[in-house]
Amino acid sequence: MPDFSDSEDTGEPSVPFVPNFDGTGSQPIPRSGADAEKSAPSAPKPAEPQTPSPAAGQDSDKDLGTDTSGGPVQSVTVPGRYLYVKWWKLALVILGVWIAAAEVGLSLFYWWYHSIDKTSPVFMVLVYVVACAVAGVMLAMVQGRPLISALSLAVMSGPFASVAAAAPLYGHYYCARIGHCLVGLIPY
Repeated sequence: MPDFSDSEDTGEPSVPFVPNFDGTGSQPIPRSGADAEKSAPSAPKPAEPQTPSPAAGQDSDKDLGTDTSGGPVQSVTVPGRYLYVKWWKLALVILGVWIAAAEVGLSLFYWWYHSIDKTSPVFMVLVYVVACAVAGVMLAMVQGRPLISALSLAVMSGPFASVAAAAPLYGHYYCARIGHCLVGLIPY
């Protein structure tokens, strides 16, 4: 046990205290070489323990990829987990969402074309576009799931698929009135 009743006591601790709120205990701040020599002129060094613990040894911290200086921590990549989506899975996800979006686009255009008061269908188109944008952004916030990121891209491009599906229906309705169209869908 050290004797703390010295008259030479300056009241400064030998190791600065850093609170650690994650429940693992406090860790001392490492000092640079010049500061360490000035602050501890003649303090006896404690004996090294026979089995160094991972929290106390500097070499074990470097082996684990951690840095005790408070710098940024390296990310951990789990082996066997893809960080990307294969092209055919992306194509299947986009195709599946676009088929559903095409149905929505056809339905909304049919409702708009045949309704006398256009307010309700136009409002539903606005709600649909906003819902696709918000759902796409919320899905994009999921981390570490590339398939959900692909779903996010497909949902955000859903209104494009709806317009692309409604375009031939619009061409059909337009050509039914005009009469001179290419293949009955494209006016010229």
